[in-house]
Amino acid sequence: MADRPDLLTSPLHDRHVALGAKFAEFGGWSMPLEYATGVVKEHTAVREAVGIFDVSHLGKATVTGPGAAAYVDSTLTNDLGRIEPGKAQYTLCCDDATGGIVDDLIVYLRDDEHVLLVPNAANTAEVVRRLAAAAPDGVTVTNRHEDYVVLAVQGTRSDEVLSAVGLPAGHEYMSFVEAEFGAGGARVVVCRTGYTGERGYELIAPNDVALDLWDALMAAGEEHGMLACGLGARDTLRTEMGYPLHGQDISLDVTPNQGRLGWAVGWKKDAFWGRDVLLAEKEAGPKRVLRGLVATGRGIPRPGMMVSLTPDVLLCEVTSGTFSPTLRKGIGLALVPSFVNPDAEVGVDVRGRREIFQLVKPPFVDPSVREA
Repeated sequence: MADRPDLLTSPLHDRHVALGAKFAEFGGWSMPLEYATGVVKEHTAVREAVGIFDVSHLGKATVTGPGAAAYVDSTLTNDLGRIEPGKAQYTLCCDDATGGIVDDLIVYLRDDEHVLLVPNAANTAEVVRRLAAAAPDGVTVTNRHEDYVVLAVQGTRSDEVLSAVGLPAGHEYMSFVEAEFGAGGARVVVCRTGYTGERGYELIAPNDVALDLWDALMAAGEEHGMLACGLGARDTLRTEMGYPLHGQDISLDVTPNQGRLGWAVGWKKDAFWGRDVLLAEKEAGPKRVLRGLVATGRGIPRPGMMVSLTPDVLLCEVTSGTFSPTLRKGIGLALVPSFVNPDAEVGVDVRGRREIFQLVKPPFVDPSVREA
């Protein structure tokens, strides 16, 4: 895509250009969609060796001050009491009136007075706005969206790559370590998280060390078969895991119960945004549930394609759909009405032809993200 002055760019933009990246707009940013290697090779590198993603479009925000962690816990769905300082947690920001998902995000708990949030790019301003508007005296919510780069090193050889550049590796899943990098001792957050289903890490670093960090990781990864990977491979990888994408699979019109995200809700907590309406829906049962689709033939589903129970009984639309490089077949996600048998066969209108798909419970491939 041609450069657009209205889009934000990563500090690593020129590095991506040099690697032959194709760019796409994502959440107000111009980010690499794929490199000259192509999506399938990038996807396979992550599943079989290691890949590196620039995901600096992800939001960054801080909540600081006395009682900051308690405040975050009273607003977002998951129970921060389940984790200790030095751990990260997947959680949801929901609308208090409807229970719809404003955003899904990662919370980094430094201590009772310091919390780092990593929301989705397009939703960062809204998450910050809501948290700032309700913050008690002494608690400050700050948007740090453009202050840091975020790099994801994902795959079975990710530990070796990080160790080669002097960064910590091997710590527990969903834990993070702050380490120094470079001659100036820049503080880099190294968290055992990711969006691929593979063992890996996400690094949050100040913009002024972005180039050095990227170059060091690329050099260290060469002997391990590491490829630079774009958002195209990130999408196929996360779809194989059944990870929802905000704006497609989950949104303000979708609740955690509908999105199969009830595991990220602290149901026993006294307070979080949307608690009452979500508890009522949980008790009654959601009217639709996010389910997986696997092609029985050669059809490849795409977002917006119609899903039907029979040719005359329309159900919903595909929310995410792609060709799975691992399974070598079409897979997708859809918000299917709850009355449909969870392992039923359904049809998807693929360019005017009704292709048969099997409903399944994701993930579509076995994850290795939690391996010790």
